[in-house]
Amino acid sequence: MKLLCPSMMCANFANLKKEVDDLNRTEISIYHCDIMDGAFVPNFTMGLNDIRVIRQLTDKMIDCHLMIENPSTKIDLFIDAGVDLIYIHPESERYISKTLLYIKKHNKLAGLAINPDTSIENISEVLGLADYVLVMTVNPGFAGQTFLDFTKEKIQKLITLKEKYGYKIIIDGACSPQVIKELHKMGCDGYVLGTSALFGKNKSYQKIIEELQLL
Repeated sequence: MKLLCPSMMCANFANLKKEVDDLNRTEISIYHCDIMDGAFVPNFTMGLNDIRVIRQLTDKMIDCHLMIENPSTKIDLFIDAGVDLIYIHPESERYISKTLLYIKKHNKLAGLAINPDTSIENISEVLGLADYVLVMTVNPGFAGQTFLDFTKEKIQKLITLKEKYGYKIIIDGACSPQVIKELHKMGCDGYVLGTSALFGKNKSYQKIIEELQLL
């Protein structure tokens, strides 16, 4: 089974309850929630209240991708909101290992988010602290971008290190069905689903998820 993670910033917030109810009936794995502060990335997206609503509506996992400055000062807010997995960027603060360990200490899954221009060499020391590695295949901040092919080389390197460190690899950015099929054959574990594969289509979420699982 692929780990399929709907990107909730792309959902219809005019009827969030129906969106979550429809997704709950499918074989998705993790609700993916992007948090942006307008500083680390030039955009604002979801907030704590959105996450609290989703938490009330589902028993499935919820992750939180923190695209914010100094995430260590805000971690407790997301822990208290019921998030299961918290991603942080190595560029967002000085002591990234301390924050990853803090997340794990509070019985949450620790995630490391890697931008397209972040090299594996720069984060090799903390790979062993990550339960999940989120590989950005677009520049973070906005939906609807084009997949960056040069990230495949980094993905392949992370796949070769996966057994050593024990993390799961999730791809985030322009995950079309074609991209999912190719990267799953390479050995990736999961995919964030936005407008390239899930939202804004003329099919039910149930049908789309079934088709993606069969790729």
